[in-house]
Amino acid sequence: MSGPERLSLNQETLKQWSLPELAEGCARAGVAGVGLWRAPVQEYGVEAAAKLMRAAGLTVTSLCRGGFLTAADPGEWAAALADNRRAVEEAATLGTDTLVLVSGGLPPGSRDLAAARARVGEALGELAPYAREYGVRLAIEPLHPMFAADRCVVSTLAQALELAAPFDPARVGVVVDTYHLWWDDTVAARIAQAGEEGRIAAFQLADWVTPLPAGVLLGRGQLGDGCVDLRRFREQVDAAGYTGAIEVEIFNPALWARDGAEVLAETVERYRRLVL
Repeated sequence: MSGPERLSLNQETLKQWSLPELAEGCARAGVAGVGLWRAPVQEYGVEAAAKLMRAAGLTVTSLCRGGFLTAADPGEWAAALADNRRAVEEAATLGTDTLVLVSGGLPPGSRDLAAARARVGEALGELAPYAREYGVRLAIEPLHPMFAADRCVVSTLAQALELAAPFDPARVGVVVDTYHLWWDDTVAARIAQAGEEGRIAAFQLADWVTPLPAGVLLGRGQLGDGCVDLRRFREQVDAAGYTGAIEVEIFNPALWARDGAEVLAETVERYRRLVL
């Protein structure tokens, strides 16, 4: 199924809206799913947010984010594990089985990417049994290599799949995000592999636009504003057997400065025209 009923709006795409505004706006627009972020959910109250989304008839398709599991300091690593256990609990309360993990960057002073990735693998070994108790799946998200130093040492879908390999696919999966993976000429093969292994936990959309802004994090483009072949990604993910939500996740101050209902209507129209 590839119809509009699979569309989910990530909360960050409409950051100008409060949680009640997000719930009301998506329900009014016929968007059935939302991806939520921990900080605003915690501020509103996790149980209250869960009740709000249920009352609006919305499915929480993912919770962002867990992760940041690369600390070399034992105390910091233990604190990160504790925070991720809380994130698992929050995901379960919100009714989503998908907790997106951004692995974390290099520890201060380190240049050892392999060691940092190895710590992510160790952390998964600690967290996967806990996530299983709550019916939550840990979803490893590879980020574009420009984020490897400070945000995510997992840069490719191949690396994410390698980290996930020791674990039950029902407990540890991967995220396919067009913004982060569009450049990789092996991505079609890795999407197919992820499908064969049953590891596609989430599929997210954003476009790649240039020039990149200072800081790069807030440079995701509205669907159709950049160079990513969004429909091709959707076709590849569908062919790999993924039938879940298709979540639009865009960090862009220009969108946040606009009327939220206008951005939502534009996003739905572009999703229908460029993705389906």
